[in-house]
Amino acid sequence: MEKELALLRETLGGFKFATTKPYWNQKEKKQAGSGGLFSITVNPYTCKGCAVCVDVCDDNALRMVTQSADSVETLRRDWDFWQDLPTTPPQYNRIDDLNEKIGALDTLLLDKNNYSSMSSGDGACLGCGEKTAIHLFTSTVTALMQPRVQAFVGKLDTLIEGLENHIRMKLAGTVNLTDTQAVLQAMQAHRGDDLTLANLSASLSQQSGGEPIDQAWLGRVTHLLEKLNDLRWRYVEGKNHKGRAHMGIVNSTGCTSVWASTFPFNPYPFPWTSHLFQDSPSVAMGVFEGHMAKMVEGFKTVRMAEIELAGGYDPQQHDAFFTYFNWEQLADEEWHLCPPVVAVGGDGAMYDIGFQNLSRMLMSGMPVKVMVVDTQVYSNTGGQACTSGFVSQVADMSPYGKKDHGKTEARKEISLIGMTHRTAFVLQSSVAHPTHLIEGYIDGLNSRRPALFNIYAVCPPEQGVGDDMLTNQSKLAVESRAYPLFRYDPDAGVAFSACVTLEGNPSPDRDWLEYTLDYLDEAGAVQKMTLPLTFADFALTEGRFAKQFKKAPPETWNDDMVPLADFLKLPADERDGKFPFIWAVDKKQRLMRVLTSQEMVNACEERQQFWHQLKDVAGLDRPAANEAEVAARVRSELLQRITDSLGGSAPVATTGANSASAAAPAAAHDAVWIDTPECTTCDECTGINPKIFAYNEQNKAIVINPTAGTFLDIVKAAEKCTAGIIHPGTPWNPNEANLDKLVARAAKFN
Repeated sequence: MEKELALLRETLGGFKFATTKPYWNQKEKKQAGSGGLFSITVNPYTCKGCAVCVDVCDDNALRMVTQSADSVETLRRDWDFWQDLPTTPPQYNRIDDLNEKIGALDTLLLDKNNYSSMSSGDGACLGCGEKTAIHLFTSTVTALMQPRVQAFVGKLDTLIEGLENHIRMKLAGTVNLTDTQAVLQAMQAHRGDDLTLANLSASLSQQSGGEPIDQAWLGRVTHLLEKLNDLRWRYVEGKNHKGRAHMGIVNSTGCTSVWASTFPFNPYPFPWTSHLFQDSPSVAMGVFEGHMAKMVEGFKTVRMAEIELAGGYDPQQHDAFFTYFNWEQLADEEWHLCPPVVAVGGDGAMYDIGFQNLSRMLMSGMPVKVMVVDTQVYSNTGGQACTSGFVSQVADMSPYGKKDHGKTEARKEISLIGMTHRTAFVLQSSVAHPTHLIEGYIDGLNSRRPALFNIYAVCPPEQGVGDDMLTNQSKLAVESRAYPLFRYDPDAGVAFSACVTLEGNPSPDRDWLEYTLDYLDEAGAVQKMTLPLTFADFALTEGRFAKQFKKAPPETWNDDMVPLADFLKLPADERDGKFPFIWAVDKKQRLMRVLTSQEMVNACEERQQFWHQLKDVAGLDRPAANEAEVAARVRSELLQRITDSLGGSAPVATTGANSASAAAPAAAHDAVWIDTPECTTCDECTGINPKIFAYNEQNKAIVINPTAGTFLDIVKAAEKCTAGIIHPGTPWNPNEANLDKLVARAAKFN
């Protein structure tokens, strides 16, 4: 292995690594010990120098360094030191209840066991979105399974001890101890020798005969005890000395299977297999059946032991049930102990060539979990066009030339297709929205249904973006309506509108949300412009759409040039002679107009239409469905105005610089408020709902409109706030779902 690592380092010479800033020397490390502050380090065997971690680390705790023999050696020492440290204590992960999705869920990565759910190296490209999405998934699975297994092992210990005592007491009951003379004679016979229960029992049996032992019972419970001990061994140790695996993956051929099986590493510390391009859902179904048969045997053993200890297992009464006992009859507690079987593949494997296999699996109702990492293109085979790609995207098989100008067909929406099966949990999300992503993972994993996780996965070389742009591009894809967040839970109701939620999408009431463009005017002064963020604004940042844009020099600007968002509102007969454009800045931060092609206009219209269709499915464009919510909002705003006009002491919720820095309100907490001066500008609350929370001129968080979102948004913001300064107050909308739970979650922050 050392030889291969040396070769690997030699091959990578000259590349850059992420490293801690500043370096610690060994003396300082020893002084810090296991309780020190040295908690950030970089795995030199996995770092590829994409700089994503450096980019998102706001406190500059990481930096890039040129790879050299000295820097690699330092990284290796740091990494060895980190591996020797204990994991982060649970009280620091800021998760109150993972199953109920309460708390800052992304802090589950602070647990080294969760983080190490993907171990060693891999062959993924720099900034690969696939790897990050899958790593968050495997970490979520591990975080869910660890406490469940720990509790179950404790239950097994109790059953084993109880069954051992049960057998002892039953055997002791066959010895007649009421004949005191016989007991005394037996003791006399063994005078001078050690008296054991065995020879005492033998002597008494010779004298009085004793009661016969039920050999059938003894054989059955002894076998039961043996199986309990074997089951415990499998959970705690097993053949690999790591206990029972938390999950298993069947990987479709593609990027994910290539970078996951690159010599000398495999990043998964659990069963993993690669299969044909199209077959992973079908193979996973077969693996699931065999896997669950073994799991059921374990639960049968536990149930039989419980029945025996509760009063006695009667073969005539109970054997028939256990003969046909299967995974569909498992209790929820048992089901949650079953490691998930997961089919993993890209959009080519799942959207296209393997779609029939995926569809069959979803219709089967078998709770296999499917992870689709959507790169929008056939990344592994050279970047061919895929049905998951967007209109106007340029790739192999959707070229840009004299006749054709990129992809013309609309994007296939696998999440909606999954929903129409009506049997599966569906999540569409991105790594830039970790709370939404992990919440969806948890619900899909806990569901006893099939689950389809469709995750936006940036592919830097094929999408034409920088290696460090993973988070930025993922966020932009959601905000531009290119890739809306989406969840479908068939257990949430009957109507599609009851089962679908678009929670997490910014400004859901608008076609395009707004953003601020900073630029320099002719005098060099900084100016700002508030603009709609269209699909074209997202597309302009990626090389795959570059041919759909053309810069218009200032001397060519004229009245026939129309901002794209306005152009989209024009009827078809009024568009002739008009040239749609979007605003941008050049390398010198000077304002410029970028003309868009007709194909880009088509792409924007297609994404706009899809956003309308999603809102219709979710019931967001139906006034009657929101009547109670609107009425509650109006009542709340009216009461706030009355209170303000009377000079009352209602909770502060204005937009001033010191709006939330006042003392906590003396009256009931009717609205959310913030200890603004204590804000650390972490972007958590503004990321959850920028209509409720914003930054003032001092870049500190304030409340701008307490009724501009749900109470759930406010509670989540309080839970995610690293400074702990958000006080949710009480709900403004009495008709919001799950208010009792939300009020209980909010109580600790008020």
